[in-house]
Amino acid sequence: MSVSTGHGLTLSKVTHAFGAVFAAKDIDLDIRPGELVSLLGPSGCGKTTLLKIVAGFLRQSSGDVLVDGVSISDLPTSKRQIGIVFQNYALFPHMSVAENVGYGPVAAGRPKAEVVATVTEMLEVVQMAAFRDRLPRELSGGQQQRVALARCLAIRPRILLLDEPFSALDKNLRFDMQIEIKRLQRQSGITTVMVTHDQEEALGMSDRIAVLSRGHLEQFASPAEIYDRPASLFVNTFVGTANLIKGEVLDASDGRAVVRLAGGAVIQTRLGAGIGVGNRVLMAVRPEGLRLSVTPEAGTIEARITAVMPVGPALIYEVALADGTTLKVTRPREASAPHEGTVYLFIEPAQVSGLFADPMAEIQ
Repeated sequence: MSVSTGHGLTLSKVTHAFGAVFAAKDIDLDIRPGELVSLLGPSGCGKTTLLKIVAGFLRQSSGDVLVDGVSISDLPTSKRQIGIVFQNYALFPHMSVAENVGYGPVAAGRPKAEVVATVTEMLEVVQMAAFRDRLPRELSGGQQQRVALARCLAIRPRILLLDEPFSALDKNLRFDMQIEIKRLQRQSGITTVMVTHDQEEALGMSDRIAVLSRGHLEQFASPAEIYDRPASLFVNTFVGTANLIKGEVLDASDGRAVVRLAGGAVIQTRLGAGIGVGNRVLMAVRPEGLRLSVTPEAGTIEARITAVMPVGPALIYEVALADGTTLKVTRPREASAPHEGTVYLFIEPAQVSGLFADPMAEIQ
């Protein structure tokens, strides 16, 4: 497969409203050539709206969409050189695999020899050459997805759009196809934008992730930064499992905060935006950032085990603090691991993913 140098995609102040409701508001994204970027968020966050705007299915209320610095906002879908793999694959049921893949080049008026060569190349790329004469109904879900991808790549798009591409697949096949599409994307060098609500999918496949909420861009960063350094309380709670422990800021200086947590432990951590002395806050810690012990130590928080669930090589604990707050803790599955009673939690300051203002503080 010929390797593309990739094309840059820019969304500049893109806004779209349905009546008085904003599906997207002032979205700025600068996607680098060859990147795989995920648009991640819950239903209604605006991710599908943005995909439709890039594809040309929907005209934005304001703002601009550019490829390699040149606006495509006034171009029809057919002139944008953008390929899309739909959630339901949208294969032509009466056409064979080869005919489906060749549809784009044929519609574009390519010579027959070129169409044949393109179809052969694309079917080899997605490992479907042996199925070229079958109809879509004779294929599995994963095979149909491969054909849909091959059909999309056959038109040599500048940008590839993936609309919830794995939602119809079972878990094991979904993982296999994630690896396959990531491999093909790297091999081709094509700039790719994927819409998904699946956090693991976005974290595992993406170079960067744009997290959206109610039409607003919450954070645009690498998967590691999204997970380890969420920019907002929404990102922290939407991506991954988040433990939120109530506390009060005792000191704040030089970018560090000293926080007294519910249960009495005092932790020094990074100072969150807009946080000051006396503020009531929520300290965010991932389940793997908590260490569980059966013996009390200095700086630990007392808790009670309420549930234990073995998941493969790990144990997932639910524990309750004295104020009723429940937390999730993960640790390796060992014969000596406790399954009931009182335990003590230690928080490693480096494992704190964020410090956020408690939204309930003004209400209480």
